[in-house]
Amino acid sequence: MATDLHRKVTTPTGPAPDGRDAVVVRGLSRRFEGRTVIGGLDLTVRDGEFVALLGRSGCGKSTLLRILAGLDRDIAGEVRVPVERAVAFQAPRLMPWKRVWRNVLLGLPGAPGRDRALDALKEVGLGHRADAWPRTLSGGEAQRASLARALVREPRLLLLDEPFGALDALTRLRAQAQVADLWRRRRCTVLLVTHDVAEALLLADRVLVMDKGVIAHEVTVGLDRPRDVSDPRFSALRTSLLERLGVEAAV
Repeated sequence: MATDLHRKVTTPTGPAPDGRDAVVVRGLSRRFEGRTVIGGLDLTVRDGEFVALLGRSGCGKSTLLRILAGLDRDIAGEVRVPVERAVAFQAPRLMPWKRVWRNVLLGLPGAPGRDRALDALKEVGLGHRADAWPRTLSGGEAQRASLARALVREPRLLLLDEPFGALDALTRLRAQAQVADLWRRRRCTVLLVTHDVAEALLLADRVLVMDKGVIAHEVTVGLDRPRDVSDPRFSALRTSLLERLGVEAAV
């Protein structure tokens, strides 16, 4: 049960108050049945920044993302997300009884028309599948439909919770490239939760390592895009992050 110590401080969605910060977190804590999952976490993400969040399973990555998405409110501390936000999860969560374009519009207020869904689907290369049933989509197509459902909301903050985790290697590479292209065109803020160190370095401006419920380490990725995994600087960053995560450098 929440006590008077459990509080959330947010500002209304809309333009960031100073035009620079899309996320501000101070002293965030989250407990589950007496166990602290996040404890005293501080985080600032600037408007237009692409940030990747790494960490071992159970470190609190997905919990943090759900809090930022407004899906978990039983918290202590300060959380400000003063911009429009949308989230895409690893599971596409499409309604099987609705065609793809109707899935894209799920949850939107009012009665948005089919054209709005088509615009979002075309942006992720899925316009030709607008009238398909979800069960006929491949894994990559279903994930793109989920991404379109997030993009149709015109978010300034896009929260991605391991969206490529269930994809095969080739489809995953294509999906990564597509998200990178969307970010370049939209210049929205992206917070990506992932277990893949190379993926984090390929996509992000900044990589954060979460451990024991706090941000324990961060790296600014000062490499030009598109990034080359054979670049010695890329390899050095990857090795350093793997060591931070307790993985042998040779892996």
